[in-house]
Amino acid sequence: MPLFNGREIDLYYEVQGEGAPLLFTHGASWNHKQWQPQVDDFSPKYKTIVWDIRGHGLSSLPDGKVDSEDFSRDLVDLLDHLDIGKATLCGLSLGGHISLQTAVRYPERVESLVLIGTPFTNAFNGFERMFVPLNRWSSYMMPMKLSGKIQGRMLSKFNKSNQAYIEEAFCSIPHSNWVRLWDAITRMESKHDLAKIQCPTLLLQGEHDTMIRRQQVYMQEKISNSRLQLIKNAHHATNLDNPLDVNEAIAAFLSLR
Repeated sequence: MPLFNGREIDLYYEVQGEGAPLLFTHGASWNHKQWQPQVDDFSPKYKTIVWDIRGHGLSSLPDGKVDSEDFSRDLVDLLDHLDIGKATLCGLSLGGHISLQTAVRYPERVESLVLIGTPFTNAFNGFERMFVPLNRWSSYMMPMKLSGKIQGRMLSKFNKSNQAYIEEAFCSIPHSNWVRLWDAITRMESKHDLAKIQCPTLLLQGEHDTMIRRQQVYMQEKISNSRLQLIKNAHHATNLDNPLDVNEAIAAFLSLR
């Protein structure tokens, strides 16, 4: 089992294929298995790397308050461990935000970005500023099994197999760890950093994913070298809902690099 001993943690990762490096970062409460359709498609031509963010999947989580800055530090530490100078970073939701922050804080390590259903703030409008504190409270009060079941049902309308995966991934995280993680995740903020991103950026948006649609449009306006593309028949679990169209969009984007 490939584990990298990072900043007081063990980070799980997998590498397949050879070629230009393509690193995938999963969404909050999920794990590296989210990216299997992309690994299968891209590993014959690229070096694909998947990993578990600290506190997720097979990666550990230190005691105490979670610092969201460690997410991008972990990503760069993993690149160092694999002796990769520069990579294309692809992430969904939280994984996209981590990839985005890596491009801001470590621009020399990022060749290009693929951001799928990615938020850059949790306080974009009045609704979010009101809802997110309630969401933190519910994550503290609600059992993991129930939270995973609700999320699994909500995000499996276009791919029924999503439900079992999401529930399994969510329930693998101890509740006390999830409360600490979610508190840090929902405080991540990058609104004023978007103009700093200079690398080519592809924004992919599931056509039925209304959760962050406004943020995706705003990012396209603020990131100078970016374009936004809708993915049909997909919600927030975009790469699992419609892997064929997502893979085609990523492949076309990479062919221009």
